[in-house]
Amino acid sequence: MEETVLGTCRAYRDKVVENCGRVIVGKDDVIEKLLICYVCGGHVLLEDTPGTGKTMLLRSFAATTGGTFRRIQFTPDLLPSDLTGIHFYNQKTSEFEFRQGPLFGNLILADEINRATPRTQSALLEVMEEHQITVDGETYPVPFPFMVMATQNPLESYGTFPLPDAQVDRFFMRLSMGYMTRQEEIRVLRRKAAIDLVRELNPVITKEETLEVRKAATQVRMSDDVLNYLMDIVEATRISGSSVTPVSARGSRALYEAAQVQALFAGRDFCIPEDIRDMAEPVLLHRISSGAGSKASAAGEFLANVISRLPVPLEYAQ
Repeated sequence: MEETVLGTCRAYRDKVVENCGRVIVGKDDVIEKLLICYVCGGHVLLEDTPGTGKTMLLRSFAATTGGTFRRIQFTPDLLPSDLTGIHFYNQKTSEFEFRQGPLFGNLILADEINRATPRTQSALLEVMEEHQITVDGETYPVPFPFMVMATQNPLESYGTFPLPDAQVDRFFMRLSMGYMTRQEEIRVLRRKAAIDLVRELNPVITKEETLEVRKAATQVRMSDDVLNYLMDIVEATRISGSSVTPVSARGSRALYEAAQVQALFAGRDFCIPEDIRDMAEPVLLHRISSGAGSKASAAGEFLANVISRLPVPLEYAQ
C-alpha cells in the first residue's frame, strides 16, 4: 500500500478524533473505536452509568461525520411501526403511500434501547443486518452509510427488557465511556455546556472519504500466524463446557475487520497481534456474556484469561 494512502487514512482518523474531542474530553480511544465501527459498516452499543456522556458522544460523532441524524427515545410504549414507518391511504391521490419512520437516516441514535419491549427491539434486526426495511411485504433500502448507535444503562433493571442474544450479536462493538479524570472534569466545568459545543461542530469527513478508507482497510494484510492467533481466541469460547456463549462467525469476522482498520489508523498495511488483543474486548465481550453483573464480570475474566495464556506470535509477515 502506498504511503500516501496510509497518510490519508491516518489524517481521516485524526480529523474525527480532534473534532469530537472538542466536546468529549479524554476519550480519544473510545472515539477511535466508534470510528472503526463506522468504517466497517457496523453498529455500536454504548453501555455505561447515567451521566457519563454516552448520548453526547454519539451526537458529537454524528455532527462530525455529517449525514442524516435521527434520535429515537426508546420507551415501553414504542411500537415497531414507530420505527419503520407505515402505509397510509392518501385521499387526494386515492393511493396507498409509505411514510418513512426515523430509521431512514444515516446515523440512528437508539437512546436507552433496553426500555423498549422485545417486539419493538426485534424491528431493528433486519435493518441492522441487511440495511433494508420490510413493511407490509414491501422492502425499502435505508441510506448509505447506515449505523445504529444504541445506549443503555446497565445499573437500571426496573422497566427494562434485556436485549436478546441475536440482537446483541448484531452490534459490532460494545463500548464504555467511564468517568473522566479530576483534571478533565475541571476542564469541562469551566467551559461552555456540551450541547452548545455540539451545535458548533461541522462535518470534517465525507461519505466518499469513508468509502476510500473502507476500501483501503480491505487491503491490510494479516499473516497466517496472526490469523491463527485470532482464531485461537475465538475457538476458546467454543470449547465444550465453556461458561460463556460461543462467538459466532459474525463475531470472528468483526474482529478481523476491526483489526484491519486499527492497523490502518496506526499507519500500517499489515496487522500485528496487538491489533487483535486491542479489539478483542470491545468486539467479543458482549457476544460471550449473557446477562449483567456477575455474569458479565465472569465473561470479562474468561476473555482476559484466554488472551493472557495464549502464545503471542513473535514473527509475522510485514
